[in-house]
Amino acid sequence: VQLQASGGGSVQSGGSLRLSCAASGRTFRSYVMGWFRQAPGKERDFVAAIDLSGTTTYYADSVKGRFTISRDNAKNTGYLQMNSLKPEDTAVYYCAAIVNYRGTYSWKQSYEYDYWGQGTQVTVSS
Repeated sequence: VQLQASGGGSVQSGGSLRLSCAASGRTFRSYVMGWFRQAPGKERDFVAAIDLSGTTTYYADSVKGRFTISRDNAKNTGYLQMNSLKPEDTAVYYCAAIVNYRGTYSWKQSYEYDYWGQGTQVTVSS
């Protein structure tokens, strides 16, 4: 599985961005997809995850109500729509995939993910 994240950039507080994650190498609809972020000097944190069909989603409390994760299995692409951005959202954002799924997974831990994209920088200024 190869993942390519894009769509990052610099915006002012209150602005919006949409990140994309283009997947290849394996049937896209066969794996859970997630987004994580890592700010300078901090650990990589869970942002959002979506199931195979796109009907079940999970969000970190810090982004709930502002971010929306989605996927288009026909286009082999996942998305993260980010609205009402805040300076504390500044980070490198990574998309990731769970291929070897276990029923006990929460989808919120980075160690559960088998493949990672290269990351895209999001900078929010006040």
